[in-house]
Amino acid sequence: MPGSNCTQATEISLVGFTKGPATQVALFLLFLLTYLATILGNLGMITLIRASPLLHSPMYYFLGNLAFVNLCTSTIISPRMLAGILLGRKGMSYAGCMAQVFTFGLFVVTECFLLATMAYDRYVAICHPLLYALVMSPERCSRLVTGSYLLGLANGVGQTISMASLSLCTSSTLDLFFCDISLLISLSSSDTTLSLVILRAASSLLGVPSMLVVLVSYVAIISTILSISTAEGKCKAFSTCASHLTTVSSFYGALIFMYLIPRSDSSRGGDKWAAVLYTVVTPMLNPLIYSLRNQEVKEAWRR
Repeated sequence: MPGSNCTQATEISLVGFTKGPATQVALFLLFLLTYLATILGNLGMITLIRASPLLHSPMYYFLGNLAFVNLCTSTIISPRMLAGILLGRKGMSYAGCMAQVFTFGLFVVTECFLLATMAYDRYVAICHPLLYALVMSPERCSRLVTGSYLLGLANGVGQTISMASLSLCTSSTLDLFFCDISLLISLSSSDTTLSLVILRAASSLLGVPSMLVVLVSYVAIISTILSISTAEGKCKAFSTCASHLTTVSSFYGALIFMYLIPRSDSSRGGDKWAAVLYTVVTPMLNPLIYSLRNQEVKEAWRR
């Protein structure tokens, strides 16, 4: 309610998962195992890519950075969520919430552009294989990754400015397990014009272009694969991008459900589990997907 009188919040209440004691214990164990698997899987992938000469190529350079981003995203969210479930602490300091908004905004957009870069890499490899070494040179790969982090940083700074312009009452309660800027805006008692402009600009200038790059790349990839005459050739071409396509589908699917599908407040019950998918589950699954579906990674593990 813009214009209403309230005391500025120094702490944000996060509802988290309000279930019975037995369910809380089960959720804690499940999320703890998921987080440990995320740490081991992504650290293992980063170490393997750095140690194995077989994986010193643009695709695995991007994958190593994706594993790092997944590790950071999960670490931003999971430890605080686990503490909330185990100790029953629902409060988070305003400064801590702002730090979470910044870091999460940084890494989620970085991941969007890394996935877009990986889609472009697969497009060049399948549609223009003779030009691959020239187009995906080490210098260009480095610039693409650096650009992804810089765009993520820009988003993180923008979301922090957005949160700083909000007035939140001490009674503010977030029906989620982490500080999400879109829900914080809906709880603000002040004018939210600047915050909404920043949020919509970030979605339009950062989120939509990265999704379009992925979409256009895969339209071209599928068209090229369908033009291959032999079934063996089609299978080999598709196998080079199947892991990435699986990762993209789970990540963007959850984001679209969470932020782009309009619905009333009474029908937002699935938001919490969609958030679990892209903040907790996807970072754990990514190294597993690439390990199981990629022959080069399997061979590197064997060596």
